[in-house]
Amino acid sequence: MVLCVRPVERSHQRIVAVTEVALCSSVPTQILLGALLRLGGVAPIDDTGQLSLTFVFTLSVADTGLLIGLMTALTWVRRERVAALWLGGRPVGREARLGALLVPLVFLLVVVLLNVLHVAAPWLHNVPTNPLEQLAATPGRAAVFAVVAVLAGGVREELQRAFLLQRFEQHLGGATAGVVLLSAGFGAGHFVQGWDAVVTTALLGAFWAVLYLWRRSSVAPLVCHAGFNTLEVLRVAAFGV
Repeated sequence: MVLCVRPVERSHQRIVAVTEVALCSSVPTQILLGALLRLGGVAPIDDTGQLSLTFVFTLSVADTGLLIGLMTALTWVRRERVAALWLGGRPVGREARLGALLVPLVFLLVVVLLNVLHVAAPWLHNVPTNPLEQLAATPGRAAVFAVVAVLAGGVREELQRAFLLQRFEQHLGGATAGVVLLSAGFGAGHFVQGWDAVVTTALLGAFWAVLYLWRRSSVAPLVCHAGFNTLEVLRVAAFGV
């Protein structure tokens, strides 16, 4: 009897985990929030035919809050500790310093990687002008977009990555499968920026995933990701490329 029950229980847990991964993937929440914004008169494209900073800012901030609330609730339902998931057992200050120290290294590696891709595989640079760069075209817009980059990038994506990695580790094939699949999805989410951005962000996602699994804390990858995104916004604001 026990042998019959356990496979059923494992199958049930996998179904629940898949559902949680789908709910917290940002796809359903952003579709819902995007639809609500359109109903409220906030269009994704402005009068000039470019991405609307108002739409991007509102969607990103709302999605961050909604996802964090959803992941917290789902963690509580499993009777697990949110602090254990996102903070682990390491000192927060030390983890934050590690993340900050990694920012220039990650930024340099990305610059090198993009230049190598442009020389070795120029066809990957299929989007001449990154549509997100216009969101940081002026100092004021750059400041607003920096908030988006930190909240939606550094905070939301790293807390989300930890939550999803835990589901893969526990029920969906293990940590390695989670790193590969989540990083591929992270890269694919940047398709609008070009294939070179897809490759680069997929590798970045894998780096931050491995960093989380190593430290068992979201603090270092969160600080590193937020710092990297901030440097990217400053680069675009300063040089426009």
